[in-house]
Amino acid sequence: MYPELFHIGGFTIYSYGLCILLGVVAAYIYFSRQTKAYGLSTDKVSEMFLWCVAAVFVGGKVFYFLEKPSHYLAHPSDFFENFGSGFVFYGSFLTAVPVLIWWFRKEKLPVWDMFDFIGVGGAMVHAFGKLGCFMAGCCHGKVCHSSWGVVFNHPQTHADPAGVPLYPVQLWDIGIITSAIIIMLLVQKRKQFAGQLFLIYGLWYAAGRYFTENYRGDEERGYLFNGLVTHSQFIAILVFAICLGIYIWRLKTARIHRGKDEV
Repeated sequence: MYPELFHIGGFTIYSYGLCILLGVVAAYIYFSRQTKAYGLSTDKVSEMFLWCVAAVFVGGKVFYFLEKPSHYLAHPSDFFENFGSGFVFYGSFLTAVPVLIWWFRKEKLPVWDMFDFIGVGGAMVHAFGKLGCFMAGCCHGKVCHSSWGVVFNHPQTHADPAGVPLYPVQLWDIGIITSAIIIMLLVQKRKQFAGQLFLIYGLWYAAGRYFTENYRGDEERGYLFNGLVTHSQFIAILVFAICLGIYIWRLKTARIHRGKDEV
């Protein structure tokens, strides 16, 4: 694909960074159009957005470092060489959640409603980020012997091996995330409880990510339990279980409250 899109003087426009920027713009537009529904001012949306972006960046980089800590400690230049493109989604996700809970409570905002607010926009950034991964060749698949394998030939590609067909797992992830966005938008106007949209996103992506991990080719991320699951699959299992438990609890609580109201 095309990790580098074009050059302006001595400045290089990278596809990954541009895709993330497009995702951020799309999410901000979505957030701006939802302010009235959630009773937020534009200033509050902007502040929330800054906290979210900071948490996503820091968490993604920390988990990226933790994939190979001894290597990056011995070769710090390798870490900073990919500073703009080396991220781990679950690191961003698991960092952003507690940071946003803190901010929502500080601003005296309803936590579950606010997570529904950011669910769709966050998924938009995620989808565009995966498009950036595809363009850059990172998060690539294993060698694929089928006709629909994707070949990465660019000299700057992060795919390894390059020049051979690989499973297009980045495109699969985009499909999973896009379908999650569609489901959230369909459920949005008739959701049964606050937090339902965000939990749908967590459940849907965790299940899909567990599947696509079987075809991921960047195996330096490591395995757990004697090679039974990857780190991301293990986190996906935990995220799915936690989201499912909370989903059942929130749904049951909402039904109880509706029953009391009808009485």
